[in-house]
Amino acid sequence: MIRINLLPHREEKRKQKKQAFIALLALGAVVGVGIVLLVGGYNARAIAIQEARNKELKTAITGLDKKIAEIATLKQEIEALKARQQAVEDLQGDRNQPVYLLDELVKQTPAGVYLKGFRQDGQKVAVNGYAQSQERVSELLRNLAGVSPWLEKPDLIEVKSTGLGAGKTARKVVEFNLNVNIKRPRDKDKPEEGAKGKPAGAAPTTGMPPAHA
Repeated sequence: MIRINLLPHREEKRKQKKQAFIALLALGAVVGVGIVLLVGGYNARAIAIQEARNKELKTAITGLDKKIAEIATLKQEIEALKARQQAVEDLQGDRNQPVYLLDELVKQTPAGVYLKGFRQDGQKVAVNGYAQSQERVSELLRNLAGVSPWLEKPDLIEVKSTGLGAGKTARKVVEFNLNVNIKRPRDKDKPEEGAKGKPAGAAPTTGMPPAHA
């Protein structure tokens, strides 16, 4: 006997497939939401850890900046103290400069040169005087430049011929003006550099020798 199924089996199969598809969609949505939640939680945790590290780094950087500022302040204070100490030492050393200056001018002034006057302005000394000849002026410049341990860098400003006295006592001389620097004790050359002998005939003098000398 032949049996015929008159139920709408095709519609039933479509309905089953549709339900299965919906179930798969729901399962996929649930899985997707779970994955999103997991990834979001992991990212949130990683971000929190990184923010904590950044906060620690910022705190450490702030501390280092404070220490650097303190070090810079200390360096400035040290430099200021050094400058004050140097100023005090210079003042103490400068008190003896007139003595050194007078002593050196007497020692380094060759025969035939008469110093009329000098004026000190800081470390520069302006000297003027008379000499029997320009050679005597050149000798004085050489002494100040290479022999003197306290004087350096002589600079001849002016040299000209002039006359001293009147009548039979009148003599033709050379008038000169020069500048020379005086060293501070801390800048003074080594003693052996200033202990070299002077040229023969360079006896110190503060008076004008006879014209035939």
